[in-house]
Amino acid sequence: MKKEIHPKNYRQVIFHDNSNGAEFLISSIIATKETKKWTDGKEYPVHHVEISSASHPFYTGKETVIDTAGRVERFKARQAATTTKKPSKK
Repeated sequence: MKKEIHPKNYRQVIFHDNSNGAEFLISSIIATKETKKWTDGKEYPVHHVEISSASHPFYTGKETVIDTAGRVERFKARQAATTTKKPSKK
């Protein structure tokens, strides 16, 4: 690897997938506040992600709905409210 071409904070970071708990140790410059021990016994910075290759339907072949903010429920509630309010025209 060439010297002096990477940023100063280029280091190993643990990426933790919140949807299924998978973890990856990858080189990155992302800013983190928390640290965690890896399988090698060393402590690394941790960054949490909502979805990764371990949980994405394209890579896993399984279609799942990951809704951390409740958007699907709010959409269904709005849809149900609009369909019940419409009077039928004759």
